[in-house]
Amino acid sequence: MRSIPSALVPCGRAATAIPEMMSLGMVDRGARISRRGDFRAVPLLPGNERRAEEMGFEVVMEDAHEIERRTPQEIIADRLSGLPPEIKELLPWKWEFVGDIAIIRMDRACDPCKDLIGRVYADVLGVSTVCVDRGGVAGEFRRPDVEVIHGDRTESVRLENGILYAMDVAEVMFASGNVAERRRMGEMDCKGETVVDMFAGIGYFTLPIAKYSGAERVIACEKNPDSYRFLLRNIELNGVGDRVIPVHGDNRDLVGEHLADRVIMGYVQRTSDFLPKAISLLRAGGIVHYHDTFYVHEHRERIARALDKACGPVPYEILEIREVKSFAPLISHYVAEVRIG
Repeated sequence: MRSIPSALVPCGRAATAIPEMMSLGMVDRGARISRRGDFRAVPLLPGNERRAEEMGFEVVMEDAHEIERRTPQEIIADRLSGLPPEIKELLPWKWEFVGDIAIIRMDRACDPCKDLIGRVYADVLGVSTVCVDRGGVAGEFRRPDVEVIHGDRTESVRLENGILYAMDVAEVMFASGNVAERRRMGEMDCKGETVVDMFAGIGYFTLPIAKYSGAERVIACEKNPDSYRFLLRNIELNGVGDRVIPVHGDNRDLVGEHLADRVIMGYVQRTSDFLPKAISLLRAGGIVHYHDTFYVHEHRERIARALDKACGPVPYEILEIREVKSFAPLISHYVAEVRIG
């Protein structure tokens, strides 16, 4: 087995440092990143030792663990081949990552073997924590129902489209299916605009708008104290504190009228209740991004009906309706961009 230089990256910095090292061409992708206590041993290409040390990482010589030329699913199936057949057929073959945390959906019939399953998934996927999503999100604050089956740290940082999202996966939800819409928020031309994000969460839409769209300021309102805590941290992480005004509380209590050029309503299932407030915040000719879930066959009629009720005599024009993602059988999450007045 060959020996190669490896940078010891603290697990707490892994989610941000490792993608940066990869983008700089420092990482030997033919060798596996391994766990070493509270550190990730990141294999380096020759000549990058000094650069890694300048980034604050100790460099040591490690045996190179060559990457297996099989899919993670194949390796997991091999490692868990001794499980009872009725459990093997229920093993999850999809997952999503939040930094060095893997989130899976797993049938409760697998619970008798969950400790072993967690260890194997963590090793094969190269993560420190494995969580099971037990049933989506619930309640006004959309708190996730998550069980940790390996590791103990549920807080990490996800890098997406150049944005850093710090979060605790046991406290706040992160909709990976909304990635295209988050990217689109950063691609909008909001130069000089005042934008109100009525349901900011941890900064899902606030951050790409503030970082990339050219908006002059973003007023980010969030009621959930856990989400608000991470919103503040993410504003700092992404260096947008000069453009984002965070507000902790119910968006219906926001003071002022006709102050925004654009209002983002990134919430679903009760969003129409908040349309009157959104309209009151807009200047004449402003745009509202109205999100909600609808039956696929009637989404246009339902959107128009909600706007008719909220706008009353105020004229509006639906500029575009997009399907964000499937939500349930025959139901999808849509966003309508609507010019008001």
